[in-house]
Amino acid sequence: MELGFRHQLGLVCVIFLFPALCNCKEYFTNSRATYYGSPDGYGTPTGACGFGEYGRKMNWYDGRVAGVSGLWRNGAGCGTCYQVKCKIPELCDVNGAFLVATDQGYGDRTDFVMSPRAFSRLGRNQNASAELKKYGTVDIAYRRVPCTFMGNVLFHIKESSSNPGYLAVLILNVNGKYDVNAVEMWQKGQQRWEPLRRVYGAVFDFANPPRGTILLRFQVGVNWMTPNIPIPSNWKPGATYDTKLQL
Repeated sequence: MELGFRHQLGLVCVIFLFPALCNCKEYFTNSRATYYGSPDGYGTPTGACGFGEYGRKMNWYDGRVAGVSGLWRNGAGCGTCYQVKCKIPELCDVNGAFLVATDQGYGDRTDFVMSPRAFSRLGRNQNASAELKKYGTVDIAYRRVPCTFMGNVLFHIKESSSNPGYLAVLILNVNGKYDVNAVEMWQKGQQRWEPLRRVYGAVFDFANPPRGTILLRFQVGVNWMTPNIPIPSNWKPGATYDTKLQL
């Protein structure tokens, strides 16, 4: 059966437009960005995500971090990565800045409150970056991009933890475009997984964790990731443990 011209035209439109519709999340969103003061240009160790000193630099991103407002999403946005470009052609770099969300921050109708190092990356060169800083707040376009941390996924034990009475943990170096939606602990006695509570930002905790080694798994998207290496029984507050797992 032959298709009429209108049907053929409709089929062509579907073929060409469907991929564009599927990739709509790749497009940039318009917003505004500003920056905060920092003596050395790095991020703040007191960010609301709970990353602490690690959050000042965030792996190889070398301090290109930002506080976010609407992208915060009750802490689920912690550790997510973005490409941010400003809109003054004579000053702005065509690729802009690639940065990590490490804090919750609000400005004048902004989505990003950037560290000085991150904000400087918006400029085409050092002089352009200095000029952009004079604006204070600039119009931008941004999109979420996959994170590209170096190394394996890490479990960092927060300093507020106490072995064996209380465990608070961060999951670091989660590559790709994933949110850490949940964390669970294996309870050997009950033979089941028990959920940890999201305390704030990217910090999950569990009161009275089991003695001995601790096996955690975390959910990214709809998938559960279970490292083969548990946290050792002699875990210590402030310590970081390599999961040997990469995303």
